[in-house]
Amino acid sequence: MFARLNHDIDCILSRDPAAKSRWEVLTCYPGLHALVLHRLAHWAWRRQWFWVGRFVSNISRFLTGIEIHPGAQIAAGVFIDHGMGVVIGETAVVGEGCTIYQGVTLGGTSLHKGAKRHPTLGKNVVVGAGAQVLGGYEVGDNAKIGSNAVVTKPVPAGATAVGNPARIIEQAADAQREAAASRMGFSAYGVTQSDDPLSLAIRGLIDHAASQEHQIALLWQALEKANATDGMLPPDAAKTEHFEAEKLNKLIDE
Repeated sequence: MFARLNHDIDCILSRDPAAKSRWEVLTCYPGLHALVLHRLAHWAWRRQWFWVGRFVSNISRFLTGIEIHPGAQIAAGVFIDHGMGVVIGETAVVGEGCTIYQGVTLGGTSLHKGAKRHPTLGKNVVVGAGAQVLGGYEVGDNAKIGSNAVVTKPVPAGATAVGNPARIIEQAADAQREAAASRMGFSAYGVTQSDDPLSLAIRGLIDHAASQEHQIALLWQALEKANATDGMLPPDAAKTEHFEAEKLNKLIDE
């Protein structure tokens, strides 16, 4: 028991730059208190002392603002940062090393008793503030859930899910699109793959700009190769481009 408590304190000290001492973490971190009380509640729940488990869970909720069902399975090294408003359902599983911020819900979408209604988080998953992970889906190891995302489908290991409804970011392709958008004077970060017509039009404009950059680069290369510029090639001539049309088209098709 004390070894696990020390491990939890070490995890908080390593992940929260605001933590100044072990004593501060032990006495002032509601996420740690909620986990300690949950272990007691879960111990009672596993022995079918259901009322005792729920009573301890209710005391923990009153003291910390964090509601963890006594049936939830939470591994070692989990850090609930700030924690106010966190809700973790009965059949949820939280893997080792996960970090959960305030306002997160690991909720269910089914009313069938005994079913796997709540999500399973793999190891080292980060769930941002206000995110809702709903249903008996798996979130793979080292995945990240963006703040206020609403996740209703599985998230692959190492992926990042953002938005409502959440979409899985394809890092390389999204970085290319963001680079094109930044040259046009705005950020494409909030553009989703399949929502309203305006965002679809914006995506089309971004991809069209990328295509034009490719064509201009080809033209400059052709002129230089044919010696048609007579040494007058501008120093800022865009002879290279960094977009891969195949990946951009894949984004449009999905």
